[in-house]
Amino acid sequence: MRSNLSSHIWRNLLAGKAIDPQYIFHHAASNIIAAIIFGSRFRYQDEYFLKLVTAIEDFAKVIIGPWAMLYEIAPALRIFPLPFRKGFQYFDQIKQHILKVVGEHKMSRVAGKPRDLIDIYLEEMEKFFYLQRADQCTTFNNSQMATLLFDLFLAGTETTSNTIRTLILYLMTHTYIQERCQQEIDEVLGAREHVTYEDRNAMPYVQAVIHEAQRVGDIAPLSMFHTATTNTKLQGYSIPKGTIIIPYLSSALRDKSQWKFPNEFNPQNFLNEKGEFVKPDAFMPFSVGSRACLGESLARMELFLILVTILRRFRLIWPEDAGVPDFNLIYGLTQSAKPYRLCVELRRPEKTCKS
Repeated sequence: MRSNLSSHIWRNLLAGKAIDPQYIFHHAASNIIAAIIFGSRFRYQDEYFLKLVTAIEDFAKVIIGPWAMLYEIAPALRIFPLPFRKGFQYFDQIKQHILKVVGEHKMSRVAGKPRDLIDIYLEEMEKFFYLQRADQCTTFNNSQMATLLFDLFLAGTETTSNTIRTLILYLMTHTYIQERCQQEIDEVLGAREHVTYEDRNAMPYVQAVIHEAQRVGDIAPLSMFHTATTNTKLQGYSIPKGTIIIPYLSSALRDKSQWKFPNEFNPQNFLNEKGEFVKPDAFMPFSVGSRACLGESLARMELFLILVTILRRFRLIWPEDAGVPDFNLIYGLTQSAKPYRLCVELRRPEKTCKS
């Protein structure tokens, strides 16, 4: 982390001071998805990046709240000046930021040499422009591109950041699990400088801990709403075309018939008798089917690489004056752990950590 603000945060951490880790994880996740969408990472103090992330955070606060749920399930309320209207203002603000970058890409891109998702999308738009016929139509246009980039940026930031925060919370408060993860990491990596995603295959316990955090964190309990495209019958029930389908993923993630320890954080839910990593069919935090989460593969890589990198270097500590940990989630369209403070130290003899 190269910015002065990020350096200040890490200096505080290494000095034994506790901080709210949301900034670190939120901005890290944002920069990863930004590299895919925009083709480059931002400095953490970059004015454009900070405005974009702030707007995303404000928008997320609106859409995960009860007003957004009312907007979805009670369309008659949409005519009233209720708080969910702020969400449209934030969306327009973010869309303008994105279109600014798109405009810059149109001026600088080289045909046949895409740098990122924006360039690839622009190539598809250009291809259709030259090949189109009167009877053809396309959804490849500037408005759809801005919406797509917005969806990817929001989804790639909020869910990953919240999952990491949940994971860190449980590792701080379950030190024996943290220590076992570190032991496995040390055994697999040895003196090697960097971890790779392929290393996950040799780390069944770390894998189990990450998946258990996803299960308990239950980030997207209602997944994404879908619509039946045809008249359908499912287990004797008739589902007419146009019916809104709301997947209730929480029911699977906490099903007592599917998990050994459904109501507690326990990596044994993902380990068999031999200590091998197994993934039960009921594990579906990314939803299931052809419309499952588009960013599942990226999220899996992020969670593994970030966690291993942190645990290899640091011990995560619950501040001694922080009181009793609160594992209750903030409920909304997405769920997140309640705010908490984090203290770290380099992996050496313990010292006191205070807020």
